[in-house]
This record gives sequence, structure tokens and C-alpha cells, in this order.
Amino acid sequence: MADIKALLVDDEESFRNTLCKRLTRRGMTVEQAGSGEEALERLKTFQPDVILLDVKMPGMDGLTALHKIKEINPLVEVVMLTGHASMEIAIRGMELGAFDYLMKPVEFEELLYKLEDASERKRHHEDRIAARAGSS
Repeated sequence: MADIKALLVDDEESFRNTLCKRLTRRGMTVEQAGSGEEALERLKTFQPDVILLDVKMPGMDGLTALHKIKEINPLVEVVMLTGHASMEIAIRGMELGAFDYLMKPVEFEELLYKLEDASERKRHHEDRIAARAGSS
């Protein structure tokens, strides 16, 4: 799990801070953003493997942020997180390229597994691209 870089995007500061501490203890490099707009700014200087993105935030919502994130970095994996269950939002997120969708409150071990899985998928895509570039 070491070497995973994650960006936590959620307007609930206490949730972000607690999760950041727990993930850092597990060896991840973690940065935080309190809004979709702030997440886009962070991506100018921080290249995460995976982004944990809250769906419902003031200002730019998670689906809009997801769309913009994928425009900036199509390989980054995004796990959507929400306390507001909606199958329509989940489907839309997957259509926009989200890796998966989790409901709050989420068990820490389940979240950890999703972040590891998403990071592994990103590395797999990067390896395939590198292999193609090497064979041309």
C-alpha cells in the first residue's frame, strides 16, 4: 500500500482530517481539498493515483468535479463517496469514469481496499501505455 498518493475531496473537514491521519498511518501520501474547485487547484501541483471525491458539496458538486478531473488527468482513478444514496448519481459517476461508488458511513477497511484497488488499476493502465510506447 505504500507509494499510493491520494487526494481527499470532501467539504466535511473533520471527516477529511480523520481519514487523512488514518491513511497516512497506513503509508499513503495524502492531500486534502474542501471543494471541487480546491481539488482542481491541488491537481496543478499534486498528482494522485486515486481521488476520494464526495458527491454533494457546496459550489462545484462531485459529478462536475469528476468530469473536470478526468479532462485534466484521464488516468487518475476516482472513488465517489456520498451520504445521499442515489442510483442515478452512481450510474452517472460511472459513466463519467469513476472507479467505484461508496456510501457514507463507510467502513475504513472497505475504503482502504477500494483505494488500493483503484491505485492498482491506475498502475496497470500506466504499465500498458508504457509497454505500447516501448514497442513502437
